Amino acid sequence: MCATHHHRSHILCSQCDLLVALPVLEDGHKAVCPRCGTTLLTQWSSPRQRPTAYALAALFMLLLANLFPFINMKVAGLSSEVSLLEIPGVMFNEDYASLGTFFMVFVQAVPTFCLITILLLVNQVALPLTFKKRLARILFQLKSWGMAEIFLAGVLVSFVKLMAYGDIGVGSSFIPWCLFCVLQLRAFQCVDRRWLWDDIAPEPAISVPLKVGVSGLRQGLRSCSCCTAIVPEDQEICPRCETKGYVRRRHSLQWTLALLLTSIMLYLPANILPIMITEVLGSKIPSTIIAGVILLWSEGSYPVAGVIFIASILVPTLKMLAIAWLCWDAKGHGQRDSERMHLIYEVVEFVGRWSMIDVFVIAVLSALVRMGGLMSIYPAIGAVMFALVVILTMFAAMTFDPRLSWDRAPDSIHEESSEHGK
Repeated sequence: MCATHHHRSHILCSQCDLLVALPVLEDGHKAVCPRCGTTLLTQWSSPRQRPTAYALAALFMLLLANLFPFINMKVAGLSSEVSLLEIPGVMFNEDYASLGTFFMVFVQAVPTFCLITILLLVNQVALPLTFKKRLARILFQLKSWGMAEIFLAGVLVSFVKLMAYGDIGVGSSFIPWCLFCVLQLRAFQCVDRRWLWDDIAPEPAISVPLKVGVSGLRQGLRSCSCCTAIVPEDQEICPRCETKGYVRRRHSLQWTLALLLTSIMLYLPANILPIMITEVLGSKIPSTIIAGVILLWSEGSYPVAGVIFIASILVPTLKMLAIAWLCWDAKGHGQRDSERMHLIYEVVEFVGRWSMIDVFVIAVLSALVRMGGLMSIYPAIGAVMFALVVILTMFAAMTFDPRLSWDRAPDSIHEESSEHGK
């Protein structure tokens, strides 16, 4: 396919399962679902040049960020300097390989892989079709696991924590890392999933008549969760991307509840056990999440204390309650308020990753504060527990099928409008 514009006449909303007729979009415009407001399609001007430029610039900034010192600290005449690649090294040396692995995967490997994949697919590099499909499948599965910008927020929080102990400075790679975070987000934003899959292979034809404004479930159709193609509900393998799927995710509620219960069991020890140990003049001081918040608050760092409290305590707790509420509603309880459930689901999806801020703060502090007998900071088992809680709740949100919240809604948007008018 040489064309840079694709027109699709119909699409099933991935969030509420409504069949929508798509208009021809002008550059810079997007189509949204009339029922749940989900973005269905975005038409970018220069759809190849934009993501290519952003991805190349982001990769160059990432290279610069890894070549030079990142941040430094001076305390009582002693200085410490750390680069980005030294941060996971400290985790491995302290026998916390899991934290080091989380950093390498979420902060470095996933964004790098996604950017390279965008370059290959958007520019139609000559690759076997099967390999292209596999890359596209992996790209959209990993996209939400990149946490470069969350790590940057953790670094800024670390600065405030360390200002009480000494002078904090930034190295030559700090600005490139900030630019990398912005550019990689922009590159992802400029790649539309539907457009990219239409570019790889055409959407399979549908022989049955399509009823706009009616859910796919009531028409015997389903949307492929990977490439958004419309296929018959009894066809498990998508003919375009070769992904196995069903009209609704199989055992969605069971998987979500199992992951939720596991995260709840880990959440209590994550808050009770120390997440880091500060060694000052030979004496070791363990610190829990809530103790860190109280300490920052007592020192007058109210904004930072608020950020840590919201990201590490309030958000995980509310997220668990929200996921449980979504499952309860999807089982047929509640007030049949699909719009409210959809809003809750979108919030859960958005805020889930940001709870990793505290884990990245510990990684930065442990790598930077190495002052021998004067002061050193080490990670503790609570940090691993908390990271697992965040990851499990992210998986729980991903396994939940948001279309279950809409299955009891009226058959069509026209019926819904008439019902509201009664």
